[in-house]
Amino acid sequence: MSTGCPPQSPAVAKTEVVVEGWCPLLAATFAYWDNILGPRVWHIWAPKGQGSMLLSDGEVTFLANHTLNGEILRSAESGAVDVKFFVLAEKGVIIVSLIFDGELKGDKNTCALSIILPQSELDFYLPLHSVCVERLKHTVRKGRIYMQKGYGIIALLTSEIVPIMELLSSMKTHSVPEEVDIKDTLLNDDDIGDSCHEDFLHKAISSHLQTCGCSVVVGSNPDKVNKIVLTLCLFLTPAERKCSRLCRADGTFKYDTGLFVQGLLKDSTGSVVLPYRQVLSSTYPSTHIDVDINTVKQMPPCHEHTYHQRRYMRAELSALWKTTSEDEISPDHLINIQESFTPDLNIFQDVMHKDSLVKSFIDEVFLLKPGLNLRSVYLSHFLLLLHRKALTLLRYIEDETQKGKKPFRSLRNMKTDLDLTIEGDLNIIMAMAEKLRPGLHSFVFGKPFFTSVQERDILMNF
Repeated sequence: MSTGCPPQSPAVAKTEVVVEGWCPLLAATFAYWDNILGPRVWHIWAPKGQGSMLLSDGEVTFLANHTLNGEILRSAESGAVDVKFFVLAEKGVIIVSLIFDGELKGDKNTCALSIILPQSELDFYLPLHSVCVERLKHTVRKGRIYMQKGYGIIALLTSEIVPIMELLSSMKTHSVPEEVDIKDTLLNDDDIGDSCHEDFLHKAISSHLQTCGCSVVVGSNPDKVNKIVLTLCLFLTPAERKCSRLCRADGTFKYDTGLFVQGLLKDSTGSVVLPYRQVLSSTYPSTHIDVDINTVKQMPPCHEHTYHQRRYMRAELSALWKTTSEDEISPDHLINIQESFTPDLNIFQDVMHKDSLVKSFIDEVFLLKPGLNLRSVYLSHFLLLLHRKALTLLRYIEDETQKGKKPFRSLRNMKTDLDLTIEGDLNIIMAMAEKLRPGLHSFVFGKPFFTSVQERDILMNF
């Protein structure tokens, strides 16, 4: 029997995952539609040793029926992955399912990869929904190739489901609270020089805003790392703070794709390894902040980040398709097969553009007395100013392009009219507008890819 086929026995294979701490995930399941038996669960992943309710095999089968019933006549484009969200109050669970077509036993089958949580964890999970789904989607893309070639898919799914269990467990204990007290941040210090250099704080906040509020803070002192994390989270929305994580003082977390701000402790060698693929897979580019040596580096802007991300993912899938056996499947081997793609591993660069918006904010906020909530009010006004500038920029582009009907060719005029002639200011407002209207960078700078230097040379001609 091929390793890509499910077992003939009705017994369901189960993998128990040891997760440190309490995991809010009840189980993850992989099921498919059998033309004779109907919905059939192939594999179950369950956290080991958690104190919450456990699902019996019968309950798992019942949940599989809900995820696959009605999908037998599914009409979707080839390769499409549908995301379904179920709330079953009678069972007290929520189910998130990715429905896709895969080849089993030489036939095309409808499959479902699902994660199951208690209904009581709905508020906790919802902010992290897009993070989990985007990570699972690319795993499904690779899984379809595995199934087409007859490779065993369970090991591949395990490689992503286990990290998601660990992510949810870590977010349960170390997520940033929805409301951050300014007293716990650097903005409450009487003398900023006691905590860090003012120029370092300015550069960190500026780059953080230029990369759509996504940052990785590393260091060897957990208190110092967490203080920077909380400071940066002041510039996020409450929902984005729920997708941010503090570092753990008694150990180290791994880098997790999709979080807005996360703190990581250095290992015994004084370094933090950021996996290239996971960093590139994030929706937005990130800022890298080292609190030990006061350095700030950032990834390229959104349109370049998206270009590199899609190019890498296509190369990974293309290389996987070219493999002739499971022995050839490894990240290094896959990249070597794709000769036309050479990844640039040095994706974090120095912050090139200074700004006036954050500089003025830093200079003025420390003129206010700490502890009187004045700085919190001033921060709210600053964020409102950025939001209004982003909305104004969007309306300006809509008017100039007749709501996208023609290309945008007046960047110089826009910078002058909106008082964004300083490159750093433009990058900050563009990043905030990108979150309001995804794809804005690619629309403004053109669909073809240009490097930043080429963009400036070309756009200055208009």
